[in-house]
Amino acid sequence: MILKKLYYTSFFYAVLGLLAGVAYREITKANDFSGNTVFVALHTHILMLGFFFFIITLILAKLFHVHEAKSFGAWYILYNIGLLISIGAMATRGMLQIKGGDISFLPHIAGLGHAIVGASIIWLLILLGKRLK
Repeated sequence: MILKKLYYTSFFYAVLGLLAGVAYREITKANDFSGNTVFVALHTHILMLGFFFFIITLILAKLFHVHEAKSFGAWYILYNIGLLISIGAMATRGMLQIKGGDISFLPHIAGLGHAIVGASIIWLLILLGKRLK
């Protein structure tokens, strides 16, 4: 059951990442925007930290049963929260930058999301290390 959940999560982020790439291209073109924006990094963030990361986690679950750890469910929720905070803040800030505005606290929210993702990566490595013993 959890293996399918990891697969579907990876699939979700693959679609979201690809849509973010198309959205960046079309929104900047529609707004005749050629400057710098964090929106350009959204596509790769979603694909790497969402799609590829959950494919790798699926492989780790299949090979090392990391998903059988007691705290795996909590890890899964926290990682997704951190990633969604990051990409939500990045998307919002990127859209504002394209429209000529910005909100000063958005980088801090994105940073919080990144910190949660970083802590969650360490947590997953600890769970994996316990499964290797």
